[in-house]
Amino acid sequence: MSIIWTIIVGLVVGLIARMLKPGRDAMGWIMTAVLGIAGSFLAGFIGQQLNFYAPGEPAGFIASVIGAIVLLVIWGAVTGKK
Repeated sequence: MSIIWTIIVGLVVGLIARMLKPGRDAMGWIMTAVLGIAGSFLAGFIGQQLNFYAPGEPAGFIASVIGAIVLLVIWGAVTGKK
């Protein structure tokens, strides 16, 4: 059940990140969920390195959205999209 919950939260985080970042990011539902999940992992990793989170503690919702936005910006820079 936790995998389904992770996918649902990842989808919501990915949708919010895509709404907040200006520009068009053409991706489907699955990639949006993957974006949200990866943003959450990125936020958790950075938060642990900065001692915001204890090891094994998940990132917060806002940090996950920020992590997903960072990934969107990196993806746009790599692919050359504006």
